[in-house]
Amino acid sequence: MDQLVASYLATWNETDPVARRAAIEEIWAEGGVYTDPMAVAEGRDAIDATIAAVQGQFPGFVFTLAGPVDAHHDIARFTWGLGPAGGEALVVGFDVAVLAEDGRIGRVHGFLDKVPAGV
Repeated sequence: MDQLVASYLATWNETDPVARRAAIEEIWAEGGVYTDPMAVAEGRDAIDATIAAVQGQFPGFVFTLAGPVDAHHDIARFTWGLGPAGGEALVVGFDVAVLAEDGRIGRVHGFLDKVPAGV
């Protein structure tokens, strides 16, 4: 599960649209759904568009894993940070990923723990 979470975060950092879409196709189930307090993305197209929008809102920022992945059965939870490469995370969140029957990500439930004012 650690590798899948690493690949998931890598998709959020991938700025090349073709490479990002290929990564999404690889790790997300066809009907995958991403939900957080600010977005609901149903399907790979919407997930791709959501990632592109976040990259546009936070240009040059990167997602990093902020602790160990806690997983059992088909569920993983993990904390991440978003900030300048090598710098302090300005946004911190907590995601719960649930795998689909094919072993790819079926759902991600995201929570935001730290968000700068005005975002």
